[in-house]
Amino acid sequence: MVAVHSTTRGPGLGGCRMWTYDDAWAAMHDVLRLSRAMTFKAAVADLPLGGGKGVIMLRPDEAVLTPERREAALLDFGDTVESLGGTYLTAEDVGTSEEAMDVIATRTEHVTGLASGSGDPSPWTALGCEVALRTTCEYAFGTSDLSGRTVAVIGLGNVGSRLAELLHAGGAQLIVADVDQGKRELAERLGATWTDPHGALTAEVDVLAPCALGGVLNDDTLPALRCKAIAGAANNQLASDSHDQALADRGILWAPDFVANAGGLINIAVELEPEGYSTERAELRVRAIGDTLRHIFDKAASSGSTPLRAALELGRERLSAA
Repeated sequence: MVAVHSTTRGPGLGGCRMWTYDDAWAAMHDVLRLSRAMTFKAAVADLPLGGGKGVIMLRPDEAVLTPERREAALLDFGDTVESLGGTYLTAEDVGTSEEAMDVIATRTEHVTGLASGSGDPSPWTALGCEVALRTTCEYAFGTSDLSGRTVAVIGLGNVGSRLAELLHAGGAQLIVADVDQGKRELAERLGATWTDPHGALTAEVDVLAPCALGGVLNDDTLPALRCKAIAGAANNQLASDSHDQALADRGILWAPDFVANAGGLINIAVELEPEGYSTERAELRVRAIGDTLRHIFDKAASSGSTPLRAALELGRERLSAA
């Protein structure tokens, strides 16, 4: 499936997610929500891009494909992307990789994040999340210094593991969790406390960093949170937009996910610039996530709104201007 939510500011760019879904309705709901988030992610980051997303749906009884089946699925997806004539640009996401993009690129030129270009966006997403987390701490605690700050990182995939390493280097004390028990080695290396995802979500910490799948902030989990701030890489962290007010009512400062995790998209946007890719320009622009988040937090505070509403308003202003 490919969903294109908006091309107002440019072609809809968003990763290709290969994931197991119970049924096609669940996959369609996911790809639609994710494409909308990409529209606002690009607009708030002031990029000349729209919002799109791709999903390759795996069946519950075939969650792991043979190499032949995987390649066939990627080639079919490439044909789908090509059929849209550049309206949608794809990139790697959960369940795909640079190698997967190389396969897709044999069927369409509308692929980003190839090894020959900006490469794996995960390190840039992690860097942007670290900047966002530090900025959130600046507003929640009066300082961006992470020394002695306790942070729970949920999900140690390509982004979450890199974020945990950055936070450890910054002096944070970590609680980490992942459904993959093999990630315990990383926890031991970082001197982090290992627990299960629910234990990390409800741990008494300064900051919660959701870095796995979405919907973790919902009616069931919100009353159990014991943190002062939330900033992470997961998309669609709120089960519903209305939960932003519930967080505010509890005094928990939330960095809108599509702002905090925009680093990978910003990096890819640099690849698409006429002058070609530059790591120096990419880092400068990814670090500007901090300034964007400060603007959103200030706007929310001055208007008596929430960070989500302030971020969406900024995105709508930029979409309208385009």
